Amino acid sequence: MKVKTILTLMAIMVAYTAFGQKFIPAFDTFSGKKVAYVTLEDGTQVQGTIKDLDRKKGQIESIKLRTGDGKKVEYAAEEIKHMYLPPSGFDKFAKTLDFMNDATQWGDDIDAEVIQKGYAYIEKTEVTYKKKTRVLLMQLVNPSFTGKMRVYTDPYARETASIGVAGLTVAGGDEKSYFIKKDNNPAFKLEKKAYKESFKIIFEECPELLKKVGKKPDWLQFAEHVAEYNQCTK
Repeated sequence: MKVKTILTLMAIMVAYTAFGQKFIPAFDTFSGKKVAYVTLEDGTQVQGTIKDLDRKKGQIESIKLRTGDGKKVEYAAEEIKHMYLPPSGFDKFAKTLDFMNDATQWGDDIDAEVIQKGYAYIEKTEVTYKKKTRVLLMQLVNPSFTGKMRVYTDPYARETASIGVAGLTVAGGDEKSYFIKKDNNPAFKLEKKAYKESFKIIFEECPELLKKVGKKPDWLQFAEHVAEYNQCTK
């Protein structure tokens, strides 16, 4: 293994062991060798290896699978309810090092066993962006501590990312934005630069957290704030 790659992996390990609760970073590449699990809107469950994952402007448009009997199938985003996708080898190693150690608040709709194998969980949800509400497939980044608030990667921030079924991609640990969803309301975008001024509004149902954090909320502790908020409001 090249020295540069080793140093990159070491840096990621340090970054993701630095905090307690943490988000699963965005997965940009997916394995075409391991089984993916897709649940359709009508309840049909499909298993197969990924042949192609089409995206447009960072948003998942469709997925093509080869099922166990060799049949090729394709599903548009509108047909999919949720899915568990296996990241490529590098992504899996680099991005799922230790989050499962804090898996104390799994949602009833999340298959913890599959997530702990390093899979990404992607679900359909309403999203409000630029004054428009759409239904998109979004990657959930807090599967181990869901509750009143669910947090998703920002698909619009991934428009220029290297995306595919194979290859090496280091997305980095400093995401500048996420989409957050409270209860059944549409998810909305939260940016790092707006975190301080938005903090009280976002977490207003948990006065204990507001008092604890005070006037200087740290963006790097956003995941911990979400975890405490979900405990506080359950």
